[in-house]
Amino acid sequence: MNPLGLAAAFSVGVVILVVTFLVLAIYNAVVALELRIDKAWANIDVALKQRFDQLPNLVEAVRDVLTWERELLTEVTRLRAEYAPGEPISRQAVTSEATTAAVRQLLAVAEGYPVLQSNRNVLDLQDEIERLEGVIADRRELYNDQVYRYNARIAQVPALFLAPIFGWCERPFFAASPAETARPDTSLAGG
Repeated sequence: MNPLGLAAAFSVGVVILVVTFLVLAIYNAVVALELRIDKAWANIDVALKQRFDQLPNLVEAVRDVLTWERELLTEVTRLRAEYAPGEPISRQAVTSEATTAAVRQLLAVAEGYPVLQSNRNVLDLQDEIERLEGVIADRRELYNDQVYRYNARIAQVPALFLAPIFGWCERPFFAASPAETARPDTSLAGG
């Protein structure tokens, strides 16, 4: 083989190695981001389950006192029953936000009842649910940050060209519609 042909073959080999290395590096980075998203979602799911496990205890603890607030108690119970870990993230986000709004409304209403504010069990449950709401908010923020990183990565060149090959699609943020996040009515109109 002549020196020119050898130089061309060497150049092609170097280009193939560089392209292969680049594809592998991008692939590994995107897979790592996917795993971070999955981990972040699993952490949210754990907190959601803990909150949903506490809701029946809170409803039961306030049921006898909040006789005028049956609709609210029924709504919290209904939303808890809607919790379905297998649902798409967008659907779970809507259910989670609606549950958060209903729980906040329930806690706000409960504050207006002195007998509940003197009940240690109710206060402990209220503190635990408020703690879990904070955990969910923190984990949701981390999840959305990981989704942002992933979505940005697969939308940028050169990963943009690899996305269809590897089946990388944009991931949904954990967000609810504006109607779902509207401030709940905390008036004591019924009682």
